[in-house]
Amino acid sequence: MEVKPEQIAKGKKPLYLAVYDELFKQITNGTFPADSQLPTEPELAKMFKVSRMTLRQALALLQDDGLVRSIHGKGNFITRSQRKNRTVGLERIGNPMYKCHTEDIDEVDMQFRLDLESDYTQEVLNRKAAAVVAIERWYRSQGEVVGFAFTFMAIEAVSEMNLDLQNKDGLLDFLENRAYDLATSAAIEIKRSTAVSTSSQKLNMAGGEECDLILESLYVNEQHPVVYNKYYIPKQYSLIKINATK
Repeated sequence: MEVKPEQIAKGKKPLYLAVYDELFKQITNGTFPADSQLPTEPELAKMFKVSRMTLRQALALLQDDGLVRSIHGKGNFITRSQRKNRTVGLERIGNPMYKCHTEDIDEVDMQFRLDLESDYTQEVLNRKAAAVVAIERWYRSQGEVVGFAFTFMAIEAVSEMNLDLQNKDGLLDFLENRAYDLATSAAIEIKRSTAVSTSSQKLNMAGGEECDLILESLYVNEQHPVVYNKYYIPKQYSLIKINATK
């Protein structure tokens, strides 16, 4: 939207920003509580006496803020993220799914298999391996799958970390928690993805396939990563934060 010089001179905000400010205020003060549904777009446009296009510009900003999510065919909903105050971002080692997801994860499903190594696994694990463990995790919030992770781990690293593949709970705890407690460094890359790499077609993610993709190499020593993780967070649930200091 083009801002006219006279608007700047008079300090007048574009109309969509005025709508955004008022909706932001009503969301944060609880007029529209967490998990509630906003009125329909025609109703909101009539309420604010603006066009649908102006309203949608305001809603798009609220979606960027992580306060509103749009569900196709259902409408716009207030997220629970407004009540969260995440003070630690990706600048500290820790599981990115819990740092960068706006919803509360209450369940994690996991399955794994043994694969032969490939040129790709040699590259991401920076080592030759007799075999690799390929691990998939699905993250649930209130029964819905809202995130996915894919992990490669060299079979040698399983022995080095004293892991028992027969102990599924122990393996899950290592991936979710202990690996981060033991890690001395991590390399992270952030991308946008529209293709979630999962072997299962049974579990469809809420929020669609467009995700923020966090690629993570987690090091316990400086030679090679103990795990290589790919975290997929649907864009409407993604809130990536980095607290940078000098």
